[in-house]
Amino acid sequence: MTKPEFLTTSAGRKLAYHQTPGKPPGVVFLGGFKSDMEGSKALHLEAWAKRTGRAFLRFDYSGHGQSSGRFTDATIGDWAADARAAIDSLAEGPQVLVGSSMGGWISLILGRDMPEKIAGLVTIAAAPDFTEDAFWAEFDETQRAELRTAGQVALPSEYDAPYIITRRLIEDGRKNLVLRDPLNLPFPVRYLQGSADKDVKLSVAMSLFEHSRSPDMRLVLVDGADHRFSDAACLALIEATVEEVISRAA
Repeated sequence: MTKPEFLTTSAGRKLAYHQTPGKPPGVVFLGGFKSDMEGSKALHLEAWAKRTGRAFLRFDYSGHGQSSGRFTDATIGDWAADARAAIDSLAEGPQVLVGSSMGGWISLILGRDMPEKIAGLVTIAAAPDFTEDAFWAEFDETQRAELRTAGQVALPSEYDAPYIITRRLIEDGRKNLVLRDPLNLPFPVRYLQGSADKDVKLSVAMSLFEHSRSPDMRLVLVDGADHRFSDAACLALIEATVEEVISRAA
C-alpha cells in the first residue's frame, strides 16, 4: 500500500488521498460510513482509471482511514465539507462522483449544492438521510433517552466494532436531508441498488428516484446483490456505468 498525500482543509482537517492524473472529466470516489479509500470499489475504479487514462481521486473523510480526527467527533456536514474541499482543491473541472452508501448521500448534497462542479453522478447502494430515517427512526425509547443524556449510543455492526452514534451526528443529519424536497440534479445520474441489500431497503432507492429531477436518470436494480456491491459482476457494472455517465456527460 503506497503512502497517501495529505490535504489540509480550511477547517484544519488533514485528509489523506490518492490521486491519479488523467483526462477529464475526472472521477471522484466517495466512500461509506466508517469505510476508507482502500476498499475494493475504490481500488477497482483506480485501476480502471490508470488503464484508461482517466483522472481519479479517492480520499478518506476526517475520522476515517488515514485522515486526521476522531470518527465520533464528525458529522454528515463535516464529511460533505471534506468532500467539497477535496474537489475544490484537487480536481480540475467538473467531476463524475461515485458515491457508495453514505457517500451516495454526500454526493447528492454536493450535486444539489454545487452542480457546476459535477459532470455526472453514480451512486451505489445510496443511503440518503440514514441518520434520521434509519438510525433515529429505529431507536427505541431507551436508546433515544441514552442519546439525549449520554450524547451517544452504541449500535452493533456486522462489518466492524459497534457503531457509536452521537447526538451531534443525528442533529447535524437533520440539516442535510435530501429526500424532503425535490432534488434537482442537472446532469446524468445512475442509481445502482442490490435486491439483497439488508442495510438500505429498496424503498429508499425508490424514494430517491422519485425525489430526483434529472435530464438523464436511471435506477438499476441488481438481483441478489448485497450492500457491499463488490463481487466481480457488481464491480464490472460500476465500471460500465461510470463509463456510460462519462459518455453522456461529454
